[in-house]
Amino acid sequence: MRVLLQKVSEASVTIDDQVHGAIQQGFCLLVGAQDSDTSEEVDYLVHKISKLRVFEDDAGKMNLSLADVDGQILSVSQFTLYASTKKGNRPSFTAAGEPTHAKKLYEELNTKLAAEGIKVATGVFGADMQVALVNDGPVTIWFDTDHK
Repeated sequence: MRVLLQKVSEASVTIDDQVHGAIQQGFCLLVGAQDSDTSEEVDYLVHKISKLRVFEDDAGKMNLSLADVDGQILSVSQFTLYASTKKGNRPSFTAAGEPTHAKKLYEELNTKLAAEGIKVATGVFGADMQVALVNDGPVTIWFDTDHK
């Protein structure tokens, strides 16, 4: 699985001109899966994301986790994280997971993050979405379970 995490002061996802999910301080996750991914990758990501310490403490050091700052997550499915641009100028998405499998893993990730006590807002898997966010820091971190 691949997750692009951005620390945000706010984020929202809009579908058909309606806000579907919105958060304040926390993480905006763009999430992609491939067919070889399993619950093992989901568990790894839940641990890394929920424990990641990138929020500033009183000394200004990145030392606090999402739980420490009562942060939230906006999770958005993003099959284009598996784009290949090796040949030509039109990306290939053949490495992206089959939609039924990818949706199952995306939903499992969101459920397990919520089970950690984190408020999780989402987009709609496979929908045309507009994502708005204010990247705080900026802090952007790439997780790729192929290279854990």
